[in-house]
Amino acid sequence: MVQTDISQLSSECAEWRQILRNYKDEFSTAKHYLEEICRKTLSKDQLQEIEHFDNQFLIQLINIHDLKQSIKNHERKIKEETSTSEVSEPTYSYHESLLDQFLSLENTLQELRNEFKNFISVTSC
Repeated sequence: MVQTDISQLSSECAEWRQILRNYKDEFSTAKHYLEEICRKTLSKDQLQEIEHFDNQFLIQLINIHDLKQSIKNHERKIKEETSTSEVSEPTYSYHESLLDQFLSLENTLQELRNEFKNFISVTSC
């Protein structure tokens, strides 16, 4: 029973980290795309939006990194606890907290992604 729980916790952590890696790659690519857009003649409003997205991508890349590190440290704690005994209740609680953080960040990242796609579709015309 405990082994299944541990396996589930570890696989959830791995899944969250992979999803965050994908967002990191996507937003890193989007930052490069912003550089390409800057080579065009743009209005003041478009330049302000580019600055907004550049700032948001930077902030979200930092948030992604920080959450990935927290998840990685959590995985280490799970492994440490299982080598000595069972996973503690505080570790389970922290896992739930990480899930909440992950879902909140993912929601923010999806909103930013959609906002950027809308900007690109208008700017590309």
